[in-house]
Amino acid sequence: MTMDEKIEELRELRERARLGGGEDRIEAQHDRGKKTARERIDYLLDDGTFNEFDQLRTHRSHNFGMEEKKVLGDGVVTGYGEVNGRTVFVYGNDFTAFGGSLGEVVAEKITNVNEKAMEVGAPVVGINDSAGARIQEGVASLAGYGDIFRQNTQASGVVPQISAIMGPCAGGAVYSPAITDFVFMVEDTSHMFVTGPDVIETVTGEQVTHDELGGATTHTGVSGVAHFAEPSEEAALDNIKRLLSYIPQNNMADPPRVDPWDDPEREAEELEDIVPDEPRKPYDIVDVIDAVFDEESFFEVQPDFARNVVVGFARLDGRSVGVVANQPRVNAGTLDIDASDKAARFVRFCDSFNIPIVSFVDVPGFMPGTDQEHSGIIRHGAKLLYAYSEATVPLLTVITRKAYGGAYIVMASKHLGADVNYAWPTAEIAVMGPKGAVNVLYRDELAEVDDPDRLRDELIEEYREEFANPYQPADRGFLDDVLEPLETRPRLIQDLEMLATKRESLPDKKHGNIPL
Repeated sequence: MTMDEKIEELRELRERARLGGGEDRIEAQHDRGKKTARERIDYLLDDGTFNEFDQLRTHRSHNFGMEEKKVLGDGVVTGYGEVNGRTVFVYGNDFTAFGGSLGEVVAEKITNVNEKAMEVGAPVVGINDSAGARIQEGVASLAGYGDIFRQNTQASGVVPQISAIMGPCAGGAVYSPAITDFVFMVEDTSHMFVTGPDVIETVTGEQVTHDELGGATTHTGVSGVAHFAEPSEEAALDNIKRLLSYIPQNNMADPPRVDPWDDPEREAEELEDIVPDEPRKPYDIVDVIDAVFDEESFFEVQPDFARNVVVGFARLDGRSVGVVANQPRVNAGTLDIDASDKAARFVRFCDSFNIPIVSFVDVPGFMPGTDQEHSGIIRHGAKLLYAYSEATVPLLTVITRKAYGGAYIVMASKHLGADVNYAWPTAEIAVMGPKGAVNVLYRDELAEVDDPDRLRDELIEEYREEFANPYQPADRGFLDDVLEPLETRPRLIQDLEMLATKRESLPDKKHGNIPL
């Protein structure tokens, strides 16, 4: 063959690979309201930057007539490109080829991408749309999953890992996304479950739909497995791009800083009106976050799960920071099992990737009740305590109102190693709330009077003025200052600049034993 003929042959092979399982299956994918793997990757990456790996590979199976069913690429598209000019590695299951099922070669292609990402130090985005393990390849497909899981674990805390669920994800396939840092799902078209509805009905007799069992709403609002539920594939990919803009390439890099667009000296006067004078009246902590950080920079993570705590990314004078905040609008901002898990995992991600953490505290305590106690609130609450205590990134804390009992300590207090701790004049910091304290301290006196309610109200007010305020903790050095609310933004920006070169030495050890 001449060179021209060989080039033409190569072009024909590339075109076959680009078509995956063929035009009919591409059309069927579109009929389901889904993009193909290549269309998704092209949408995610900057134009013209995608470089594909292993495009011409095929499976090695000879079982069940598979030797006659070869598809170039073998069910997954892998490679690297750029998102906003920064290198990102990517793989996407090709549902048009064997339903995107995972066989030996598919696993090798995915692990190759993960290995390259760790060597280079760049994020990995995995787009999942797969029927699961390839039955025709038997235990080899299960071994492939095991290789991927181990690699996900090795990459954890080294490079950011993001999973997009854009179709079925069942059985062993769900554990790779679960290990990664963030999971995006698409409403109506994506599902995750260990065992499907048919198996559940056979074993337990319970009837449940795919969406009820493992849809986007279930996993973002109930299980907490996923972080984002998006209305379309385009919206999911757009928000993956946005997420990547806040985080560094790897654990040795600093988070990206953008040119600031908001005045660092801006005093947000609206902060003085957000926290109500009435201690029990709720308010939206997101209003505080929006006022303090650079305008329109807050990107909330897991907004529908454990809504009594808010986590997300924002910018202060262009610097990327993580935000953790109690939400008084939901269960008074108490910490329960799910809130503790949500906040702890977010704190550990930020600490892994050198992202400073700003915490806003308005917490009356841990959620009471036998259900919480029996389900392990002690163990789960300890996760958040552990996460803050082991963090070496800059920790900045602002107490806006209540900070009672053990929850005060857990929420990035000075005692856990926070670098700067502030309170607003509205802060109430004490062992317990005024009402509970009065009932304990004045039990006998209240039992002896004719009008205990009136006496209780008087004693509560006296306790609040004497003990539930920020000035005693400030006197003890537990707070660095009591701030007017409008001073918060400029002070945090100055502190973040001061802490930019923070270095902390920890005892040598393999790793700690977080109370999982």
